Amino acid sequence: MTPFIAELLGTMLLILLGLGVVANVVLSKTKGNGSGAVLITLAWGLAVYVGVVVAGPYSGAHLNPAVTIGLAIAGKFAWAKVLPFCIAQIIGAALGATMVAIMYIDHFKATEDLNLKLGVFATGAEIRNVIPNFLSEAFGTFVLLLGVFYISDLNIDTSLASGVKIGLGSVGALPIALFVIAIGMSLGGTTGYAINPTRDLIPRLMHNILPLGEKRDSDWGYAWIPLFGPLTGAAAAAGLFLAIG
Repeated sequence: MTPFIAELLGTMLLILLGLGVVANVVLSKTKGNGSGAVLITLAWGLAVYVGVVVAGPYSGAHLNPAVTIGLAIAGKFAWAKVLPFCIAQIIGAALGATMVAIMYIDHFKATEDLNLKLGVFATGAEIRNVIPNFLSEAFGTFVLLLGVFYISDLNIDTSLASGVKIGLGSVGALPIALFVIAIGMSLGGTTGYAINPTRDLIPRLMHNILPLGEKRDSDWGYAWIPLFGPLTGAAAAAGLFLAIG
């Protein structure tokens, strides 16, 4: 397994399971319809766990351009590897989103609320207000990156490809998953906590191009917030890490 393939597979699993739980909760006539935000938040955390366990030993399991860029800013990841990792994450996210669309296609067609269809793929603010929405994404990603920087299991060496040790064995992956769950439950009520540019931008693109029955526009006017908010939060966390060690 190469680092590129590991990032692709890990991100694919993250998006497949993450978007999958949203589809299960919000689409019509699913077994999990109406289960609520707690199920979504828990499943997203477990989706991170699954992706990290698969990709961790080979790539460090970034699964998120904000993580990749944040680590590079902090000097813990080579800038020359940033673009290949981001490309792998983009491809993986596109595959994961497509798989969700294929699996739930009958339920997409049965769902009359077009906003719910979009909500499977893309985040959106409950109250549209640019600055608080942007800060919500930045704060959530800031917390995530602090976890990436400071959670360490010295018994597990994941530096094979990425040069980063952040405790990403099958047990070491759990703290990052718990960080994601905590972020979702505490900070996810405003925008749906993308905290990952690829998690929002690429599935939003797939919503735009995949045949899902009747659908609305993909709300591109909002898309810059879950793109640049997480990158800003990651840069801030990296700056703090460099300042205080």
